[in-house]
Amino acid sequence: MQQVSMDLTSPQLPLEDNGFNMTTLDPFGSSKDEMEGLKEELKKWKERVEKAEKTKADLLLCKLSADEEHVKAEEELIKLKDLQEKQHKDFIRSRDTHERELCVLNQGNTELKREIEKLKEDLAECSSALSRDGQIKRKVVEMKMKFTYMEDVKDDYPDTNTHCVFGVTTKIPFTLSQNQALLTFEDEEVAQRLIKMGKHTVNLDNKVADVTVKPFTLEMGIRFELHVTISGKKINISEIPELLIPEDWMRDKLELNFYKSEQGGGGEVENVNYDKRSRTAVITFLRPGAANSFVRCTKYPFFVNGRCYLLSVSPNTDVHLEKFQLYRGISKKTILLQGIKETEEDEESIQDMIEIHFQKPSNSGGEIEKIKYVSKGIACVCFEEDT
Repeated sequence: MQQVSMDLTSPQLPLEDNGFNMTTLDPFGSSKDEMEGLKEELKKWKERVEKAEKTKADLLLCKLSADEEHVKAEEELIKLKDLQEKQHKDFIRSRDTHERELCVLNQGNTELKREIEKLKEDLAECSSALSRDGQIKRKVVEMKMKFTYMEDVKDDYPDTNTHCVFGVTTKIPFTLSQNQALLTFEDEEVAQRLIKMGKHTVNLDNKVADVTVKPFTLEMGIRFELHVTISGKKINISEIPELLIPEDWMRDKLELNFYKSEQGGGGEVENVNYDKRSRTAVITFLRPGAANSFVRCTKYPFFVNGRCYLLSVSPNTDVHLEKFQLYRGISKKTILLQGIKETEEDEESIQDMIEIHFQKPSNSGGEIEKIKYVSKGIACVCFEEDT
């Protein structure tokens, strides 16, 4: 059998340009453009990572700062809580102190009320005792006081004390009834002459009226001598301010304040009698006559604790009564007219007619000092003792 061999080798044919661009491939099968794109993208991711790291660092710093602020806030909160607790405790202590002081004041007020009630009871008992003993219970409304003379004291220094005597006389009231009149003449003889005549015919508004002239007895009066001694060494102080200092300190401050007066008076102080409850004091100077410079001083400055207060200053006086007398008498210059008839004229016109009639000497009258007529109701007039 004949073997036939065949050459299967492909013939070498020349390559022809078919219009396609032939590119070289890298080992991974990627092109150069893709590699450049990946590099750019890797660069962007690196930048993002750097930004993220920076942001993370900033956040860490913010967190540390916030932690520090938180710690400070907690410390401030603790301090505020401590301060609040301290203030609350102080308030509780202050409230308790005030409550105790208020309780003490209430107790003192209660004791004072008891003392006042006791004094009222004692005063009522004294009034009852005076009434039982026949003492005068009449209230003296008004008195006439006249300076009489200065007393001479032999056993005392002339400039130490001032001694004065005043004569005091009460006004005596008299009730004037309807259709009555009182006439006071300047001359006592005129009043006595009219009283002796008894009746008079008076022309009132062209009407003739017969009136009666009578003397009248005054009610009881009081007169006495008021002896006043003004100390030359002592002065009275009032309106002393209430200060939270011991009484001994207040005495020392009063003594220092009046040791030398701005008005040139004062001097060494012998004694200070201070009463805290009444806010008064009596200051006694060592030198006689030292208190005379304060006679016209009603307000005096008092410097204490950096402040200035005004104290009331008055002379220290001793007052007593002598020659106390009760008297009753008949007015010698005044007459009482009764039986005056009512007319259509007003009260002032009738009073003028009566005054004109009794002023004429032809009617046995004279100069009238005062006149009072009452047509309706009653009136109260007061008489003073002639001096």
